[in-house]
Amino acid sequence: MSDTKDFSSVANHCSSFYGFCGENTMAGAAGNIYAFFGNDEAEVKEAALKLSQKIAPKEDEFGLEVVEGTSENVDHAAQICSETIQAIQTLPFFGGEKVVWLQGANFFGDSVTGRSETTLSAVTALLELIEAGLPDDVKLIISATEIDKRRTFYKKISKLAEVKTFDKVDVSKAGWEMQVMAVASKKAKALNVEFESGALERLVMKTGADTRVLNSELEKLSLYAVDRPVTEEDVRYMAAQSHAGVIFEIGDALVKKNLPLTLDLIDMQMRRGESPVGILLAAIVPKMRSLLHVTELSERHGIRPKGPKSYKQYESAVNALPASETAHLPRKKDGNISAYPLFLAAQSGSRFTTEEVKNGLDACLEANLRLVTSQLDPQLVLNQLVTRILQPA
Repeated sequence: MSDTKDFSSVANHCSSFYGFCGENTMAGAAGNIYAFFGNDEAEVKEAALKLSQKIAPKEDEFGLEVVEGTSENVDHAAQICSETIQAIQTLPFFGGEKVVWLQGANFFGDSVTGRSETTLSAVTALLELIEAGLPDDVKLIISATEIDKRRTFYKKISKLAEVKTFDKVDVSKAGWEMQVMAVASKKAKALNVEFESGALERLVMKTGADTRVLNSELEKLSLYAVDRPVTEEDVRYMAAQSHAGVIFEIGDALVKKNLPLTLDLIDMQMRRGESPVGILLAAIVPKMRSLLHVTELSERHGIRPKGPKSYKQYESAVNALPASETAHLPRKKDGNISAYPLFLAAQSGSRFTTEEVKNGLDACLEANLRLVTSQLDPQLVLNQLVTRILQPA
């Protein structure tokens, strides 16, 4: 069974995360106003586009009027509101139904343009027209990636329209991987793309929570791996080498004890201008800390993954430990143990002993001091560090 299928059950339980976050307020009596908000620009635009294609009159090429909402300044924002009002009030030349789409508005947020009295006055005029009620044969779609939920506009439009919110997952918070994995699995299924064990995880780690990049990479893989599951090598070869992706690859190569690849990836980041301290603290130290946790769980409690698809079993075993044994483990925002990063590290953790990892962390501390206090070549310091970790004396 592919990773895509494995995560379909997660996707079903994470429907609120469709588009990486979901907030859905059903329409009121009008039922002809739709709003799509959120900082995930790709998802906002895709959802609004799909709706416009669905509800726009098929027989009338003039039945959909798009008002470009990206304003350059205050006066432009006011002009856009005026154009939207005019579009709503102007019926189709040949009669019948009409859809007006205010696309990609960027003046509803807490910005200089958004706070301007000129903009606020123009938005108020648009809101008053909407509140008065649209003509029966006119539907309105609003899409915006910047929205200030404290404003009157948002509060009122939430009551008048069907609102869907699409926000990116915060990758700085524990547990983001499972949320993105669920969405990636759903998108892969729609493209009839299946993944071999470990390939979907690698793709998510390389793309992070950027929906636009994720969609692009899935489309590339669907064309590259025709009539066969996508492998980890496919993802490594085809997926874009983003900053976050290379950081993940460095840590992944490290835990797999692949010294040549680790050195090559460090060299790649250094040539890109990445800070050597940044590489140490973002790619190496977090991975070593995860390894310390999983080697201790393995040696002290016998908790090891039974395979790449045994996450639930691993998570349950960790959660079953006494609180005194898990107080030091990383936590999610809700206070529960963040088990997924540990699970990923544990799949390669058997290559290390707890003592080796502790020595590796000591070496990281020494390398950090050398990077900030000495005149040694930073790349040499990092190369010596990973060599010491992977080939201990």
